Amino acid sequence: MRLGLHVCDFSWPGGPNRLAADLGNVAQAAEAAGFDRLSVMDHLWQIQVIGPPEHEMLEAYTTLGYLAAKTSSISLMTLVTGVVYRPPGLLAKMVTTLDILSGGRAWLGIGAAWNEEESRGLGLPFPATAERFERLEETLRICLQMWSDDESSFDGVHYQLGRTLNSPPNLSRPHPPILIGGSGERKTLRLVAQYAQACNLFPGPDLERKLDVLRSHCEQVGRNYDDIEKTVLYNFDVGDDGENVERIIDDLKRLAALGFSVAHGRVMQVASLRPLEVIGEHVVPAVADL
Repeated sequence: MRLGLHVCDFSWPGGPNRLAADLGNVAQAAEAAGFDRLSVMDHLWQIQVIGPPEHEMLEAYTTLGYLAAKTSSISLMTLVTGVVYRPPGLLAKMVTTLDILSGGRAWLGIGAAWNEEESRGLGLPFPATAERFERLEETLRICLQMWSDDESSFDGVHYQLGRTLNSPPNLSRPHPPILIGGSGERKTLRLVAQYAQACNLFPGPDLERKLDVLRSHCEQVGRNYDDIEKTVLYNFDVGDDGENVERIIDDLKRLAALGFSVAHGRVMQVASLRPLEVIGEHVVPAVADL
């Protein structure tokens, strides 16, 4: 079992003037503690489950570029990019750039997008659900084409690219890994089976069924189910003095038994670094062999 740190709240005690330094410290502490990957949300306003929209939020790929310069080994990704926020050719170029400047540590985390309020507020496109999933599949196809030797045109329903040139090419081979977020059984998990190297599921009592659905989609498209990395959201609330660490380890053992190899989520009060140090000392070594 590997751990991922998800940074999704930038309303930190030091305020904007300290945010760059504090974020760099958090990234370096996560890497030193043994976290496998580091992610940020791809939102432009804070989401309601965490705080009001007026709370601080950084643009995702600018932030990941900064984090690439502050770290040396941890993988970097969004959890996850809203497909309608950037044209797919530009998105592929941005992830490629992150991959090159990080030394091959970039992932593409992507989903169909959901935050209509944010999109309408900033003038971003937000078509109906069916169209967003159509755009998601076309975007996946475009990214894979740009991460190949094929520079031909792409003529889709929603996107038309005259030449899918991508120079310099990505360092990750055959391409930056693709993680698709969401647990929709009919569309999302089918796209995982067809295009992705990893899925990211929400925790809950239906996790085992979601994995069964993914297995069925893999059988239908001729994909090896075991080749897909199963990631689950998990918030690391270790408590003020690490009193919840044993419970966390028990939870991770249960998730590992279901077939999940990565638990990825928030560390509460991460700006203070102290909870991260507790996890680094106790949780990471304990779950390494799960």
